[in-house]
Amino acid sequence: MSGQVSDQERPRALRLRLPATSANLGPGFDAVAVALDFFLEIEAEAAREFSVAATGRDADRCARLDDNLILETYRQLLLEHERPIVPLAIRMANAIPLGMGCGSSAAARLAAIALAVHFGQLGWDTERILEEAYALEGHPDNVAACWLGGFVTAVCEGPKVRVARIDPPQAWRAIVALPAEPLATSKARAMLPPSYSLADVVENLQSVAVLGLAFAQARGDLLRLAMRDRIHQPYRAAVCSLLPLLLPLVGEHGILGAALSGAGPAVLVVVDGEESLERVSKVIRGAAAGHVAAELAICRFSRAGASQVIENK
Repeated sequence: MSGQVSDQERPRALRLRLPATSANLGPGFDAVAVALDFFLEIEAEAAREFSVAATGRDADRCARLDDNLILETYRQLLLEHERPIVPLAIRMANAIPLGMGCGSSAAARLAAIALAVHFGQLGWDTERILEEAYALEGHPDNVAACWLGGFVTAVCEGPKVRVARIDPPQAWRAIVALPAEPLATSKARAMLPPSYSLADVVENLQSVAVLGLAFAQARGDLLRLAMRDRIHQPYRAAVCSLLPLLLPLVGEHGILGAALSGAGPAVLVVVDGEESLERVSKVIRGAAAGHVAAELAICRFSRAGASQVIENK
């Protein structure tokens, strides 16, 4: 279905801003995530043909017209819901590294959904948007954190995503340690065993039960235990080489907790405050020196989720 429209019918331009996310947070496998304050930003307007101008991280890949997750998802949704495919001219500034476990695919899919809702006039509310994003992404935690911001816990009721959300402690900071090479989520998933021991499951339940309260009550003293994991991190350490180097640092130097970010290979390090960032950065670089080339992305937890602005031009 062609999307040729007259100037009078042309939908107004849309600006989007979607945060990175760190999911799982140790024991919260496919259930817990937090938003981070580096973003995918998009400006899109109806056009005669598709075009993407991209800056920032992985700009060449983001600017592709083929094998582009945003464009593919946008077209798919409009076709499925029998809406005209309106070609878009997109300007994109991306600060979310691809394939690192920082929620790049969740942000891309949610961006595509928001574009389809706007330019296809689908009229979806937040509940429907999260339902569609979960169906596409397969993980409710990172799509909820990306769309809503803050610290979220997600539970599924059939296709629906139910979310509880809080603002993370204002003083806490985050450092995301990024190795040189990305890791496909499918490869990370393949590392997991088919079953777990009762002892491992019980320890994870104990930790994840405390995790939400530690964030809600700014209990840095509990975060070391609350971010312990036996379900996925021990098995993924073989392909996420930063993890075994950084986990022993927890509890020292102002480091409250550490965990794989999403499925890895990046590692999220939670820091007790701004004053500890320089010291912790040096400690992380020292631990990784000679083993893994790592970039450190210093950030805050984002209380803001996705934002949408309809332009008047």
